[in-house]
Amino acid sequence: MSALSALPFLKPVHLRPPRSSPGGQRRHTLPASEFRCLSPEDAVSVFEIEREAFISVSGDCPLHLDEIRHFLNLCPELSLGWFEEGRLVAFIIGSLWDQERLSQAALTLHKPQGSAVHIHVLAVHRTVRQQGKGSILMWRYLQHLRCLPCARRALLMCEPFLVPFYQKCGFEALGPCEVAVGDLAFVEMQHLVRGHAFMRRNSGC
Repeated sequence: MSALSALPFLKPVHLRPPRSSPGGQRRHTLPASEFRCLSPEDAVSVFEIEREAFISVSGDCPLHLDEIRHFLNLCPELSLGWFEEGRLVAFIIGSLWDQERLSQAALTLHKPQGSAVHIHVLAVHRTVRQQGKGSILMWRYLQHLRCLPCARRALLMCEPFLVPFYQKCGFEALGPCEVAVGDLAFVEMQHLVRGHAFMRRNSGC
């Protein structure tokens, strides 16, 4: 059984059951809203959203297409996509890390024995921004992590102007991150993924 099949909060919300068409055949409809782990087949859609979201701001992307495929092959269970009527509208990609703080190597490595989930990127499609989707997706992602035995902490690095957003999502600032990308400086943030036994008893994990 996959990790997602046991998570009630990740079950898709469906449209009404399809009605029969005049010819007697049932019309097929896609789920109105669905959250699921990403697969390598989603990589191009992921990169298109990420490229538009980041290149216009910083001139570069946190993950390039080959890196997206790399992580979605190695650890798809640490990703989460939000699909509306079959179209990807927002996503998160993470990998495991085995040290207390992030380093330059964390940008490209997945450490299977690690207990910290490094959140590489969260991005929302330009047509649905300013609707609170980023916060909702992060909340669902953190709930998902609570059902993964490997996850003890979630780490991320962000530009200073994004610190209030992640604080509202439950992250705390750890201070300046030692990772630098070009002229950009980052703040490292942490969220404790706690209460595994309690969450499993009370959430169906």
